[in-house]
Amino acid sequence: MKRLMTNSCMKEVDTVATRICKVYEKTGIKNDIYLDDMITGLREKRTLLSKAIKYAKSKFYLKEKVEMRNYYLRSLIYLAQGYSRHPDPTVKLAAQKIENVINRYGLSVTGESYPTKPSLFNSMLADLVQSDMQDAVLSLSGCIELIASLHAAQEELEQAQIDYEKEKSQERIDAKVTDLKEEVTNIINNQLVVYLNAMMLVDEATYSDFGHIVAEIIEDNNEAEKKRQKEPEFAE
Repeated sequence: MKRLMTNSCMKEVDTVATRICKVYEKTGIKNDIYLDDMITGLREKRTLLSKAIKYAKSKFYLKEKVEMRNYYLRSLIYLAQGYSRHPDPTVKLAAQKIENVINRYGLSVTGESYPTKPSLFNSMLADLVQSDMQDAVLSLSGCIELIASLHAAQEELEQAQIDYEKEKSQERIDAKVTDLKEEVTNIINNQLVVYLNAMMLVDEATYSDFGHIVAEIIEDNNEAEKKRQKEPEFAE
């Protein structure tokens, strides 16, 4: 039985461990306290790994939402700055009016601690949609669309923050994802594979079915990993 490739990604290691644990539950192996303890340890570490992956994913998702919100804010600022140099006095005045509102908040708002950001952004958005701002907003092509996009991005960010904080409070992850991945891989490679290889020689009737399925699970993962590593990367 081959070992699990150590450069398998976190999700793949999690999947392999999950499959092994599920298969073990259906085996007829009994009275092997050592193997049972080994699978229990694998299951516990796999659970932590799965939670850590989910937590890291929500954190990355939150970062994406922050970047998207900031992108629309910068776009609105640049749009107003551009129109403020327009030769048409009406357009120029409208752009300056938009700029005046933005300048009360500006890009500096992205550097504030997060709890203050929603109120600052929502205050700015509220100012931009005041009735006395409508003529100015409508005078600048693309301005109303950017404000709408900024508003939607801010709402998505606030929801992402709520989801992130909820997961953070529910799941206490003490170890890093990479450390947990290594621990799960070590249990599979240095304990389970070694033990099953030996026991299949000693008692093939008892351990053969489980051992062969574990071998297939690992082999499937390794083949997929080899294929993934050979795939060329294309620049976007």
